[in-house]
Amino acid sequence: MEDPRSDRLARVATALNDRASEVTAELVSLYERELPHLVHDDEGMVSLLSASVYQNIDTALRIFQHGIDPTRVEAPAAAIEYARRLAQRGTSVIDLIRAYYLGQMAVLDLAIQEGTRQIPDAAELGALTREALSGALIFIDRVTQQVVAAYEEERDTWLLNRSAVRAARVRSLLDGAVVDIDASETALAYRVRGHHVGLVAWYSETARPADALAGLEALAGRFTAKRPGAPRPLFVPHDELCAWVWLPVDELAGPTDEEIEAALAADAQVRVAVGEPGSGVEGFRRTHRQAARVHGLAVAAGDDCDRAMTFRDVGAMALMASDLTATRMWVEETLGELALDDEQHERLRETLRVFLTVGSSYTAAAERLLMHKNSVQYRVRRAQELLGKPVADNRLDVELALNLCHRLGGAVVVRR
Repeated sequence: MEDPRSDRLARVATALNDRASEVTAELVSLYERELPHLVHDDEGMVSLLSASVYQNIDTALRIFQHGIDPTRVEAPAAAIEYARRLAQRGTSVIDLIRAYYLGQMAVLDLAIQEGTRQIPDAAELGALTREALSGALIFIDRVTQQVVAAYEEERDTWLLNRSAVRAARVRSLLDGAVVDIDASETALAYRVRGHHVGLVAWYSETARPADALAGLEALAGRFTAKRPGAPRPLFVPHDELCAWVWLPVDELAGPTDEEIEAALAADAQVRVAVGEPGSGVEGFRRTHRQAARVHGLAVAAGDDCDRAMTFRDVGAMALMASDLTATRMWVEETLGELALDDEQHERLRETLRVFLTVGSSYTAAAERLLMHKNSVQYRVRRAQELLGKPVADNRLDVELALNLCHRLGGAVVVRR
């Protein structure tokens, strides 16, 4: 005979599971406030965190929906993978454990609210709350043990396979904490006081390289391979799909577009963001920060963006894209209907962008776009009609907005 108490508990769990996506969003926001180290400036990590939270909520609630023994539940795949990624990035395991208990408190609070709504009898509600609390504690304890074990195993492997000393030295340099530059140069086998260009090299989450870090290190080597006697680049893994690189250069000149293209040619999946050349310790930090900003722009743009992007070309856009919501609103205000997300408006935007780039020459734009001059004239006229005001009124803003659309596409255009 079915236990009425279990049936009522199942109904409460079902009501909460119907709101699993909403609860997931609330918990991610909670972690942004309370545990910012868990919410990295990386779209892939945020997505993985959301998947981990959602799967944990779904698993926990199904225990009560279907009467599953919580001692037999396994941690969800996304939760295990997220713990591994945190280990790779050096995030404290204490933050990971605290996240589970903060999440448990938040979900239990929602469960009590839902139980109060469904069950008016205080004694019955108390008994159900005790039962729910007992099951939730067993679940959290079991899952936490599993994700911490995955974290520790990954951390041990990471420390064995990668130079923890090198990574720590580099992070200290970037944070401005290092005072003994001689010791740092010896530990890194790299001249920090020289000239450098910072890179962030990575594979997207959808890529499937056989050995991602080996591929990224090979990319770094190709930048200096054709310079006999050149010092080796400084290569520091950031996680299993991303690395930070510093290229030693003789003068304050970065790799040319041709050199970047040649370095990428050997691997169709690898991507790179390039900072401006810098000199000395401060230049070491600045060129990396620039490359990191461009990397953030590229991640926001998605897999359709250029595989190589430089701060020289997209620095202003990278600074703006740190707040994509505000950027999207500004693009819409600047371009009006021209910012709409469809193929027709994309063609008009691209034609106007190229037209302005070549000095408002219909002939030069036609050559660049491989189109008839009359077609360019028509598209430019139509684009300006959609703007609703002459380009000359705010040409710089229009060009920047068009370039943002060109580089970021779906991240900033307007969907209706």
